[in-house]
Amino acid sequence: MRIAIFGASGATGRHLVAQALAKGHTVKALVRSENSLTIDHASLIKVVGELSHSTTVQSVIRDAHAVISVLGARKGGSQTICADGVRSILQAMLSTGVQRLIALSAYGASETRNASLYIRFVRSVISEKMRDKDAMEEVVRASTTQWTLVRPPMLTNAKAGGRYHSGVSMRPGITGRISREDLASFILNISINEQYIHQAPVVSIG
Repeated sequence: MRIAIFGASGATGRHLVAQALAKGHTVKALVRSENSLTIDHASLIKVVGELSHSTTVQSVIRDAHAVISVLGARKGGSQTICADGVRSILQAMLSTGVQRLIALSAYGASETRNASLYIRFVRSVISEKMRDKDAMEEVVRASTTQWTLVRPPMLTNAKAGGRYHSGVSMRPGITGRISREDLASFILNISINEQYIHQAPVVSIG
């Protein structure tokens, strides 16, 4: 399977790239520089460029079976990276005819913003990041792609446990969490198995 990954050098993205390669898939990743993603593999193609460069984004996506966005805000970076990035990705998908998109969102985005007092508190603390997720979800839902929006609660750097649960009606509580390694595993699995098309599953171990 050929997979295009955006956000590959991030905390979740690195796990996603490593797991996809370990399972025998070919990965093409957009990176800001060769050194931003330290993984080297015969089946990994690093494309150096920016999300704002349409021809570069198209070159990453062309001939892919699935496109995965695990973009996220970085310290000092754009606070609209998810929405702006997905707009560029969707334009490239339209140009190249690729249909399958998995985009990383967050529990508490869009209609789950009032799921609990805790979620409302979280949104008040990271309001710009959550507004970016809201905007990204709106753009994705308006597209004609076979999209899935993945909504984890709190992310951790724990080792993978493989005991996570997923569902579109899940409501994780204040203890809801998932490791980035498990999250990457879930995203890779649904991209391969074409699960949750036109849905926004929550994935959590609590």
